[in-house]
Amino acid sequence: MTTIEVKTRSREELVDITEEVQKVVAQSGVKEGICYLFVPHTTAGITINETWDPSVRKDITEVLRKVAPPGANYHHTEGNADAHIKTSVVGSNAFVFVSDGRLVLGTWQGIYLAEFDGPRSRRVIIHVEPF
Repeated sequence: MTTIEVKTRSREELVDITEEVQKVVAQSGVKEGICYLFVPHTTAGITINETWDPSVRKDITEVLRKVAPPGANYHHTEGNADAHIKTSVVGSNAFVFVSDGRLVLGTWQGIYLAEFDGPRSRRVIIHVEPF
């Protein structure tokens, strides 16, 4: 198991971590297997989506803001209830197959840490398991 640290710069953002995850896969020596990813935070998640057009990240963030707007009348009064809801929608884990020592992603796909209560320092736990 390996942990990488991701420093976010704003309250809400999607940070492309694909290269860092690929480095962990390469260092594992696993040629065929599966890469598990877990974000141990209640206000940050992980998702796989398009990396080519940055407007996709903006669209995702804006739609999630409509689903759970900041400052709405929430019971959780810590000021970040919207971040908890967005994390539940996005999820805290993902997996990607590994083939020939590389992540198996589509042409435009990448792995993102989804920050909803930043800026912060976040952890992503990565485990690469051979088949």
